[in-house]
Amino acid sequence: MRERLNALVLAGRKTATTGLLAEYVEETEGLEFEGERLALAGNEGDRVATVEITGVELVSFGGVTWEHAAAEGEGDRSLEEWRTGHRRFWEGIGTPVDEDTPLVCLRFRLVSRAREWCPPGRGRGRSSGWWRLSGGRPRRGPGRTPAA
Repeated sequence: MRERLNALVLAGRKTATTGLLAEYVEETEGLEFEGERLALAGNEGDRVATVEITGVELVSFGGVTWEHAAAEGEGDRSLEEWRTGHRRFWEGIGTPVDEDTPLVCLRFRLVSRAREWCPPGRGRGRSSGWWRLSGGRPRRGPGRTPAA
């Protein structure tokens, strides 16, 4: 999953991602902020790119817009298809969602491509492949590869 999502970011097709607000709370990590730069990690923990956050929005699962879903660049043909895929993903990892589940919708832009070493323990999350350049842990979610 990570390689596919990374390829979408590197190709410029993926400029958004979505995560569960509960994961931020669980990991006691603050939200990303506009202008923050994050490293995009490959399967081996190598840094493949840097992205910059251009927007952060808290919305319910039912409040995600087609504009955001389409910006995830994962080939969904409709908002309903996006919802079905994300619902299936989160249910598959033991975190079912409903229309009121709070989400964090991130927009980002590709800043640079790189192939650098990624510090041990970073960028090795379940599906997530990005980590803060200033620290922090990866979170999981479809499209969290910025990251995945």
